[in-house]
Amino acid sequence: MCSTKPRQAFERLAPFDIGWVRVANPQAFIETGQIIAVEIYTFGLWTLNLSRIIDKVDKPHRFGFVYSTTPMHVETGQEKFLIEFDSATGDVWYELEAVSRPRHPLVQLGFPIARALQHRFARDSHRRIRVAVVAQNTILS
Repeated sequence: MCSTKPRQAFERLAPFDIGWVRVANPQAFIETGQIIAVEIYTFGLWTLNLSRIIDKVDKPHRFGFVYSTTPMHVETGQEKFLIEFDSATGDVWYELEAVSRPRHPLVQLGFPIARALQHRFARDSHRRIRVAVVAQNTILS
């Protein structure tokens, strides 16, 4: 079974619960077709970006999802969020992969800043999941 605490963290959309990023509809279930509304605080403003879950991974040792941006997102692309649990060692891996390009004209102009914010999100998201894993005395790679 996929390690309970990291899986529960994913089910609560904890990878997005990092202060400057949060889910506007935290009651959303990780199911194909579900819209995830992500609020991002940058430059003194909150923006709302909508993405739709297009794939769900729910296997004994792997759990996660892939979502695709909608026209109501400042970028166009997809992101994958996946955890994998090794029951033999207790290790947990968190994979976050994004493939995107700017959609909104301001994001196009500020492309380097947008990429820096994506990297910051990845670091902060990994830290957030690590908290769930450390509480269970497992190792996050």
